[in-house]
Amino acid sequence: MSAVDTVVVPLISAEQKKRSRNVGLTFVFLGIVSGVFLAGRPGDAGFKLLDSFTFVIPSQPFARALAVVLIALGAAQLVKGFGDWTNVVLGIATASFVIGFLAWAASGGSFSFTGMLQDTVTRSVPIILGAIAGILCERSGVINIAIEGQLLGAAFAGAVVGSILGPWMGILAAMAMGVALSAILAVFAIKYRVDQVIVGFAINFFALGLTSFLASRVLTTHPEYNILTPFKPIALPLLSDIPVLGVALFTQTLFVYFAFIAVGIATWSLYHTKWGLRTRAIGEYPKAAGTLGVDVIKLRYRNVLIAGAVAGVGGAWWPIGIVGRFDQNITNGRGFIALAAVIFGRWKPLGALSAALVFGLAEAMQLKMSNLNTGIPSEFLLMAPYLVTLIVVAGFVGRSRGPKAAGQPYDAQ
Repeated sequence: MSAVDTVVVPLISAEQKKRSRNVGLTFVFLGIVSGVFLAGRPGDAGFKLLDSFTFVIPSQPFARALAVVLIALGAAQLVKGFGDWTNVVLGIATASFVIGFLAWAASGGSFSFTGMLQDTVTRSVPIILGAIAGILCERSGVINIAIEGQLLGAAFAGAVVGSILGPWMGILAAMAMGVALSAILAVFAIKYRVDQVIVGFAINFFALGLTSFLASRVLTTHPEYNILTPFKPIALPLLSDIPVLGVALFTQTLFVYFAFIAVGIATWSLYHTKWGLRTRAIGEYPKAAGTLGVDVIKLRYRNVLIAGAVAGVGGAWWPIGIVGRFDQNITNGRGFIALAAVIFGRWKPLGALSAALVFGLAEAMQLKMSNLNTGIPSEFLLMAPYLVTLIVVAGFVGRSRGPKAAGQPYDAQ
């Protein structure tokens, strides 16, 4: 009997083929946009990197060259694909298109590119912290649709208490409000086993209605309860002197530094501690974890409350970190974008951080475009962060599998 050498050919799922085709068509589409739209505006664009240095890009030639490269990448992706390098190529191509779009917008003038990067990091803070809150909950088996309500309620509490007792007490009040709203989610979802998605939406509407009512009835007549001085950026010694990145990353408020520290702690804790192992276990196989002696109910309660505190800090960012006051619906859907960041990041803190920076870039670009003479209606500019959310989640994420037990009630019996 002769031996037959077998060659194992990796199978490509229909979902992978669909995503590969979508990526290829996206390259082609961006190339067409670059060649037809972005190449139609002559002039040089100045990207101000330092006070003494401005990088100049000829917008029209750059757009034409970019169009050729993107269409070629699209054709290569559709014919053969880039395999494990797909995400890298996609990231580089997307960044190049963003540069081309900015060059088109700023043609004939200049803008602070370093300032836009700084705004990107700043604007990503509530999305980062909201996403961490979502990850802590869903890794524990509890779906957290209430991130928007937690951010909004925390913003209101932080503004009022911060105006009366100071910003640090405002942050504590915001955390307490986040914990209180999370406690509602925990009790209904864990104890009474109510559908977690319904509970989350109920909390969102409750927070929106309550804060809008109190803002119109209380803060309007007592403006002294709604005014405080936001935190000033703190330049970290030595690190803030790094060109470009020093301003973008290391000349920020305490909220930004806390957000990055939270990502680091969450990543290390989830994958290198006993708590993290048990948390992932109760989110995937709660019955097996319970059999091994893990108190699933207690751990879920604890993690949901911790998530509420993290979201509370994210909510305090608006009145204490940047705006200095509370306005009705000030979060403006950022909690749902944070939920998208959870999915885009595949329930990992570092992945959620990357997604939050993408969404923060969309908002920073929207702010920058409003100051440039682009001719784009302001209504379309306001759509930018939400449009990016739809494109990223629908077009590039593919089928993401969350924790298996997320949304499923647990019976200790």
